[in-house]
Amino acid sequence: MKKKTIILTLTAVLTATTACTTHYTVSSVSRSRILVDARYDVQPDAQAAAFLAPYKHVVDSVMGPKVGRTARYLFAQRPEGTLSNLLADILVWAGKDYGEQPVVGVYNMGGVRAGLPEGDITYGDVLDVAPFENKICFLTLSGTDLLELFGQIAATGGEGVSHGVELVISKSGQLLSAKLNGEPIEPTRDYRLTTIDYLLQGNDKMRAFRKGRAINSPQDESNNSRFIIMNYFKAMTAEGKVVDAQIEGRITVKE
Repeated sequence: MKKKTIILTLTAVLTATTACTTHYTVSSVSRSRILVDARYDVQPDAQAAAFLAPYKHVVDSVMGPKVGRTARYLFAQRPEGTLSNLLADILVWAGKDYGEQPVVGVYNMGGVRAGLPEGDITYGDVLDVAPFENKICFLTLSGTDLLELFGQIAATGGEGVSHGVELVISKSGQLLSAKLNGEPIEPTRDYRLTTIDYLLQGNDKMRAFRKGRAINSPQDESNNSRFIIMNYFKAMTAEGKVVDAQIEGRITVKE
């Protein structure tokens, strides 16, 4: 899938009226759209290409290294998407590196900024998906608070949740039922979760995360979500595996 860039240009016409002071008002606004795609590759600007060459070399050396492969194009969507499923699973997978055994992973849709193409995946592809400085973290919620969190996820229409989570939500954003590995959530039981520290603060309308206890939130740069994702791809490559994800019915909408 080729990337396309759309540039919007706005032109404002200013009208000046002169009295004791000069005052400008906008009398009209027009717009035009320039679609930047592969057609511009047919006749490249040699002078511009030469100017950009040394910078492109540096960028490519950083963004170009391959970290793994995917079996298909992976995307994030509500109520459930292949990429949003994968990212939540990756957080759970990473728990072993922190001495953690989370049973639920949550990755917010707002934190997924691109899809992953089919085939070779580079560090640049991972950076496109997770460009922010969000870091992995772990916390404990009671069953009651976990149900509150699932209710907040239902209200958004769905977020990335890990394998084993089964939420049924209404079209109006109500949580109708919640299970974990086929079992109902027990209100008095404690559950270990993993997410990113942005959500730990209760952002993206997931306020229940603020009730987290026994928080483990490492702040070194190596804990950024993009590095966690990259480490997962490298580990799968070392095992000879191609990364894939499916729609599993983790979050379903009842008509």
